[in-house]
Amino acid sequence: MKNFAPMPKPQVTGPKPPKGLSPGAKSWWKKIVSGWELDEAGFLVLETALECFDRMRQAQKIVAKDGITATDRFGQVKVHPAVLVERDAKAGLLRALRAMNLQIEPLNDAIGRPPGS
Repeated sequence: MKNFAPMPKPQVTGPKPPKGLSPGAKSWWKKIVSGWELDEAGFLVLETALECFDRMRQAQKIVAKDGITATDRFGQVKVHPAVLVERDAKAGLLRALRAMNLQIEPLNDAIGRPPGS
């Protein structure tokens, strides 16, 4: 039986992840920085994207705990503020990824639109 060497970790060629990011966002930073060449503006947009990612995850935890509605001081049921934070953070994340041209699209094995579109 052969012993296989472990896969090498990606070599990060840019700056280290910013200190304020979560471990999950830092992991994404390392993956993206090791796979794409970014200029200074690209690093700033990436940092913004990952801050949005962290904010989205924080809001999702609150919504999972509290639900999607909250009662205001007058007893009226309203959308929980964390739902709005989640929505805005998700939109910011997607805008930043688009600005970096990191759109994720399904592979298309044929010319033209995918079936059913």
